[in-house]
Amino acid sequence: MRVIRKYANRRLYDTEQSRYVTLEDLRSLILEEVPFRVEDAKSGEDLTRTILLSIIIEQEQADSEAEVFSNDLLEQLIRVYAMSQPLPLARYLEQGTRLMLEQQKRMQDQWQQAMRHSPMELMRELAEENMRFWQQTISQANPMSGPSSKDDDEKK
Repeated sequence: MRVIRKYANRRLYDTEQSRYVTLEDLRSLILEEVPFRVEDAKSGEDLTRTILLSIIIEQEQADSEAEVFSNDLLEQLIRVYAMSQPLPLARYLEQGTRLMLEQQKRMQDQWQQAMRHSPMELMRELAEENMRFWQQTISQANPMSGPSSKDDDEKK
């Protein structure tokens, strides 16, 4: 697991690559599914969750069209925290999000398969297959036109 150290000056240091990194760099690691842990440089305290929340906040502010957390949803989440017995929301959200991402990937894979087998692609594949068939058929029917006959001609 990659260790990122957070210093008092708010800078993040990647101990594996020996360089300072940004929240965007950490976001890229997440997208690449590279596991990491962010820890306080002095105390060693695990700050990963706080940094992940910061990445989400940055993402929410950067692209208002890709907004995931509406004001209403955020208010509801705050109410969950205020409950005397908070709901097991984390597990539900994790499972729901995992399911949604798996379904999205499955849909993308199916779409790519469908596009791969579009009518034009199918016609191209058939044409290539027919061309190979006829080339093979002609070379078998006319042994003089095969590769060995050219070699024989060159030897003469």
